[in-house]
Amino acid sequence: MENKLERKYGLFTAICMVVGTVIGSGVFFKAQTVLQKTRGNMPLGILAWVIGGAIMLVCILAFSAMAQKYEKVNGIVDYAEATVGGRYGYYVGWFMSTIYCPTLTAALAWLSARYTLVFITSCWPGFPLLIPAAEGGCIIGPECMALMLFYLCCAYAVNALSPKLAGKFQTSTTIIKLIPLGLMAVVGIIAGLLSPSHMLASNFATAAATAGLGTAPLLAAVCATSFAYEGWILTTSINAELRDAKRNLPKALIIGAAVVIITYVAYYIGVAGGASVEVLMNDGATTAFTNIFGGVLGNILNLFIAISCMGTMNGLMLACCRGMYALAARKEGPKPALFGQVDRHSNLPTNSAIIGLLFCAVWGLYFYLSNLAGTWNSLVAFEGTAFESVPFVFDPTELPIITIYAMYLPIFVQWMRKSKDENVLRRYVIPALAMLGSLFMVYACIVGHGMANFWYLIVFAVVMLIGSLFYKKSGARN
Repeated sequence: MENKLERKYGLFTAICMVVGTVIGSGVFFKAQTVLQKTRGNMPLGILAWVIGGAIMLVCILAFSAMAQKYEKVNGIVDYAEATVGGRYGYYVGWFMSTIYCPTLTAALAWLSARYTLVFITSCWPGFPLLIPAAEGGCIIGPECMALMLFYLCCAYAVNALSPKLAGKFQTSTTIIKLIPLGLMAVVGIIAGLLSPSHMLASNFATAAATAGLGTAPLLAAVCATSFAYEGWILTTSINAELRDAKRNLPKALIIGAAVVIITYVAYYIGVAGGASVEVLMNDGATTAFTNIFGGVLGNILNLFIAISCMGTMNGLMLACCRGMYALAARKEGPKPALFGQVDRHSNLPTNSAIIGLLFCAVWGLYFYLSNLAGTWNSLVAFEGTAFESVPFVFDPTELPIITIYAMYLPIFVQWMRKSKDENVLRRYVIPALAMLGSLFMVYACIVGHGMANFWYLIVFAVVMLIGSLFYKKSGARN
């Protein structure tokens, strides 16, 4: 067994990882959510996308400065360890390995399965499902769950058998998913401007009717965009496998972020050129695709969504496979000698990858039982009070994202305190802006999810407590 990962990825692959991991299913549906939150106010929606992108960008700029100074095994864990300390770095790595990466990977596997079935049943309406598509078979049916597990295993297999192939798959799916987004942006804007009804101008004029909305819809819309922008931090997990990482990783983060922001804003405007805001709020972007490209190409959107989700899932699985290895490389966590092994043929930390797949399966089961099947939704805690809620039911695709924003805060603070060799912009201004953006995300989560935060924090505390036992057992340093 080798004990080091090879530097096999270049700048273009890293950029594709940033773009491919961020652009998943969210871009296709958050446009509808943003319109709903702003009640069809297009300029306000564009502002929300810009603010959400700006928050992502300032966080990226802050971590880009760290990437130029710290380089070890796993970017975010390296930065936490170097700025706050070894113990904090361990807890960040444990959280990423056991909660953050597997929850998102499982959800993306389900989305990939769901929209594969949506595409199949749209092309062949008579396709047999145990639960008919009209009754939710594409969402909660056994075929969807089986396909979800199949996609998880495929993502693991691709990363396990050939990490280089996984990188090429990431590059390919990134290019593929940009095709419908680019077409919708360009053709939608042109069609909206040239249409007899002047659709684009009419949709922007809707802003006059909603000019007195105030700031609350904007905050809610920014909160919605934040989840569409998430995922870029996982690119730092290939820090040890990226050629000239101190130069290429910051470039990949910044270039990738710029591509994502421009794509999102252009797509949002393009969609408004294909249908009225009222239709888009009710039916989503599929109607705009159908109006502009016709029924056949409009239906192909579902296939592109499935491919988009697969690309994002692949990037997330790549991070899952390296989670426990990032801890083991520091002689921390459970059985460092076992999870620190790197296969000499595939150059993958195989044991770390296996436990990562297991975490994905566990969280996938929770996601299905709590959020999809509603297995225990008949149970109600604190009934008749303001805290009435279903015990231990929370969205595992959103709350872990907000948790990582909260974990950024000590890193930014310590960076400002310790980086005496940096200029004022990189030492104080950018981290301060990143802190404000992170605090906003935490505030939006508290307001938006209510008591679900309470149930999630219990699970989070238990998982982190288990991690602390392994930390003590490993005899890791403070």
